[in-house]
Amino acid sequence: MSESPAIELRGISKSFGAVQANRDIDLTVTKGTIHGIVGENGAGKSTLMSILYGYYTADAGEIRVGGQPVRIATPADAIRAGIGMVHQHFMLVDDQSVIENVMLGSVDGLLTAASLRRTRAALDELGQTYGLKVDPDAIVETLPVGLQQRVAILRAMVRRADVLILDEPTGVLTPTEADDLFRVLGRLRDEGRTVILITHKLREIMAITDMVSVLRRGEMIATRRTADTSPAELAELMVGRRVQAPQRTARADTARGPVRLSVRDLALTLRGGARPVKDLTFDLRAGEILGIAGVAGNGQSELLELLAGTRRPTSGDIRMRDRPITALSAGERRKLGLAHIPEDRHHTGLVLPFALYENAVLGTHRDPSLGRGPFLSPRAMRDRAAGHVATYDIRPPDPALRSAGFSGGNQQKIVVAREIERGPDVILIGQPTRGVDIGAIEFIHRRMLEQRDAGKAILLVSVELDEVRALSDRILVMFDGRLSDPVPPETDERTLGLMMAGMTAP
Repeated sequence: MSESPAIELRGISKSFGAVQANRDIDLTVTKGTIHGIVGENGAGKSTLMSILYGYYTADAGEIRVGGQPVRIATPADAIRAGIGMVHQHFMLVDDQSVIENVMLGSVDGLLTAASLRRTRAALDELGQTYGLKVDPDAIVETLPVGLQQRVAILRAMVRRADVLILDEPTGVLTPTEADDLFRVLGRLRDEGRTVILITHKLREIMAITDMVSVLRRGEMIATRRTADTSPAELAELMVGRRVQAPQRTARADTARGPVRLSVRDLALTLRGGARPVKDLTFDLRAGEILGIAGVAGNGQSELLELLAGTRRPTSGDIRMRDRPITALSAGERRKLGLAHIPEDRHHTGLVLPFALYENAVLGTHRDPSLGRGPFLSPRAMRDRAAGHVATYDIRPPDPALRSAGFSGGNQQKIVVAREIERGPDVILIGQPTRGVDIGAIEFIHRRMLEQRDAGKAILLVSVELDEVRALSDRILVMFDGRLSDPVPPETDERTLGLMMAGMTAP
């Protein structure tokens, strides 16, 4: 490992209006290392990396690459400086081929026959060297998500990136795919390249990084050698207090209550013949968390929509308390005691331009306590929201603030509070901690366990295997629209990972 710096950030500051996203940040990333960056939502991680990659320009400060000051005003500047970035959502053009995606936005930029030959040769060499093989003529949208990420990495490597930034790279990968990615990153480090890893998974930080820096509220709090720190210390540095995981014990069959939600032969066929949900049958009981694990895109989203009533099945039967609800609307199901915390809080959980107090009553706006006739009482809405703010520690504690102004973790608390506080019997939860910082994760997990212990029936859908194992009483694995038989939460990660990849019998 070289001790010379690959990247130096000196006195970096950036404001957006009255919000100070980065404040006088110093960071040195040593050449030939994997350097982790962690912090809560809103800590300034993404802003700092966006400055380094040219999406934003700092208000103050200096960037040095290889010891030399550089001006990075655009991503093209970053690419010329040898910096590449793999975004959480990959930034690929779905209907274009792999080789076209790799070449788009390159510095020379031309899709000539000669440049295509050079790129094809480079892809072949990188595939052989790093085990990153992918068909250069395949259309991106036909590839599984693990291979799509591989394309994004190859794009940066073809551009000869000496510094590679990865933003939450394992959020959509199976454990096996994540292990493969880490092997590639380790090899890049061994060859002298530098990796900057943004992740909220402290286990990954401990497993793969050499150094780790902690941001909190826009400031650099600490940098540690990974070998000299621990997940507990990093979590405390991130949130400014000690963080404890909620204690839970999986419930035996005898401790669970009656069936609250019954699903029989549920199926969905889309136009064109695709079948994202294939003849699913299962029961959800009072007083349990039934976890559904799986890589994104295997039918979990469609299943939640079918159960919530926002999509109609092609066939099958859904019952609550033995009452048929298959033909009922989402609103009618809510009246019967069904709550839904959707996967995408921005598009289906909140109306971002609305104030917190307006979002706090969505779906319950016909409650007589909120007004009379067609008119809602702003005071009653604000009072309800104030109760949610106090109970769920929503920050800042301002019911009149637009929901777009809250961090991801606090936005998620707004949705969780609205759905749970009306006292449902059945709670559907999709990706409860996606893009949520460690403090909010701790809080949301505790609330879920409290609801389970109060006798609620909870269906948890998450791509986070650690989350599913930590919270569930039983686990079903979903692959290609089908569900496995139930397995206990103690099932080892390797077995669950193979099931998520469809490599074991369902």
